[in-house]
Amino acid sequence: MRKTANTDESWMREALKEAQKAGRKAEVPIGAVAVKNGKIVGRAHNVREQTQNPLGHAELLLVGKLSKKLKSWRLDDITIYVTCEPCLMCAGAMLQARIPRVVYGCADPKAGAMGTLYDVSHDPRLNHSMEVKSGVLEPDCRKALNDFFRALRGKKS
Repeated sequence: MRKTANTDESWMREALKEAQKAGRKAEVPIGAVAVKNGKIVGRAHNVREQTQNPLGHAELLLVGKLSKKLKSWRLDDITIYVTCEPCLMCAGAMLQARIPRVVYGCADPKAGAMGTLYDVSHDPRLNHSMEVKSGVLEPDCRKALNDFFRALRGKKS
């Protein structure tokens, strides 16, 4: 495994690489990586179009891979880095997995569930909460999405 500096920005750069993989597959360019003890232990990117499955979100795939790899549904020593704010489904999966920390790049005003549209990460009615850090490499993460959707709209014209 390639050595990387242990900073939120360096891990988000790795998530952006995953987002680029998604974009090359004509998927919405969202990528995610999981970090444990200063090492990347999992990677995923959106594959919803490729699989024709609404569960093909980067974060959801990553939680599933990690649970299988680590042989536990409790992922209470993992930080997830994702290029765009998780939706309600993905935030719920991370809550269920007991993820303690999530770092995301850009907010999602239409579906964000970690502070923008909803905030399930700190809902006192739930039995778990998560530390959330937003805005890490936000311009790069936002640009990846804007460029993708601009190109998609151009193809429809």
